[in-house]
Amino acid sequence: MKLLYITNGINGSGGLERVLSIKASNFAENPYYEVHIAALNTGTQNLFYNFSNKIHFHEIPVYGNPLKYIMSYASGFVKLVKEIKPDIVLVCDDGLKGFFLPLILGKPCPMVYERHVSKNIELKNNAGFLDRFFFRIKSGLMSYFSNSFDAFVVLTKDNLIEWKSTKNIHIISNPLSFFSNQSATLEEKKVIAVGKQSFQKGFDLLLKSWKTVNQKHPEWTLEIYGKKDSSIGLENLAKELEVETSVHFFEPVKDIESKYLNSSIYALSSRFEGFGMVLIEAMACGLPCVSFDCPCGPKDIIKNGEDGFLVEAENTNEFAEKIIFLIENQKDRKEMGTKAKENVKRYLPEEIVCQWENLFKKLLR
Repeated sequence: MKLLYITNGINGSGGLERVLSIKASNFAENPYYEVHIAALNTGTQNLFYNFSNKIHFHEIPVYGNPLKYIMSYASGFVKLVKEIKPDIVLVCDDGLKGFFLPLILGKPCPMVYERHVSKNIELKNNAGFLDRFFFRIKSGLMSYFSNSFDAFVVLTKDNLIEWKSTKNIHIISNPLSFFSNQSATLEEKKVIAVGKQSFQKGFDLLLKSWKTVNQKHPEWTLEIYGKKDSSIGLENLAKELEVETSVHFFEPVKDIESKYLNSSIYALSSRFEGFGMVLIEAMACGLPCVSFDCPCGPKDIIKNGEDGFLVEAENTNEFAEKIIFLIENQKDRKEMGTKAKENVKRYLPEEIVCQWENLFKKLLR
């Protein structure tokens, strides 16, 4: 069976690239599948994540003004699909243009859209009237064209609300990128958070919570790993809150597993998520998690009070209280960590790939 994944890029350190590397590589290692990945203006040099060497990579060059860009985008994919003759096309593009591919390609085979983020990603901090107006138009177009696909795959139950007018919708969660053969001792005085510096990830909320934690437990540190963005002003905020000596910012690292294993609590402060890959990764290392109950993902992943805590969205006081509870109650911290590692096994790649294979069989009947 020939699978063609269409995406914007594969070189980055984001969640979409990580998930694609896992799923596509799993299928490529199975002799039954021939896997192709087509990306825009990107080669296969300096890939952040590991992809199977059995995958066929294709570069679609797009360039010029908006009209030329659209024409090169359309002609590039039409030509590629004619050459490959895939049995299934999977679109992994969270922007608007991917929604037009069934129209552009003329539906040569079953087509699947994979939605990796919440629609809320389109709304920025302090969005004005025009921003919200264009968001509504874009959201409406996405909802309309989502029905052009033979299957529309989302990651969580929350996503069903965002796509309530979409037919042929399925929930298939992201797979774990690893399941550690070790578990964190949970004795290091470290809290960890992972994600690019952005409004979405809510690290400003985390720092406000951390001020309360730091006042009570100054011996603990907070480590944040992710692509830095000085315009977000997190370093300045840390100084204003007088927590700069206990908070450390790091660029993304490939071996994030070792960082989880050297921590004792995971903190997810996002205003919204597409799923929450970092939660299941942390749990796979035996970390209890404290997370805002934001859309979309955390409530599907965390069993509140059993393997972590779900906190009212943006309630920084309660967020701090739950971190402090885990700091001060080592027995509970370790019990939750043990349960987290066990509960997260439902996201093992073999479990998720099986769900995809069932969908493929249904589409090709």
